Amino acid sequence: MKIKVLITGGTIDKAYNTSTGKLAFVETHIIDMLNRSRSMAETLSEVLFLKDSLEITHDNRALILSKCLESGEDAILITHGTDTMVETAQLLGENIQDKTIVLFGAMIPYSVNQSDGLFNLGFALSSVQNQPSGVYIAMNGKVFDFDKVQKNTSLGIFENI
Repeated sequence: MKIKVLITGGTIDKAYNTSTGKLAFVETHIIDMLNRSRSMAETLSEVLFLKDSLEITHDNRALILSKCLESGEDAILITHGTDTMVETAQLLGENIQDKTIVLFGAMIPYSVNQSDGLFNLGFALSSVQNQPSGVYIAMNGKVFDFDKVQKNTSLGIFENI
């Protein structure tokens, strides 16, 4: 099974900018993360853009949808910022039924100590290989159906609704 990895940014790919003191995008960390984890899964990665999810536009979501529809792979992982991950998952879930798509991200950037990013990548990678066709969010050891999940911003977790 080959897994398509669509990279869109989000906190997982942010890095600390020493000049500004802020988190910013330089390049994706996903390839390094896959190598570091010694993943044996066959993946094909594509960077669509590197954005904070609050900056993702309708056109960006349309691009994600079209890339999923056009993909020859039936298993697709999508890196995504957590703030609007549910919105993107809902768009995909309403339009795609014949593929297994898993969105994931991190609450703490991979480049920062104590990040949840590597764990979430591994968990999402496992989930995309074991879930039936559908669209899911995989965060912090739990898999959520696209239409039964919300982000609890006060606790910084995803939960069933």
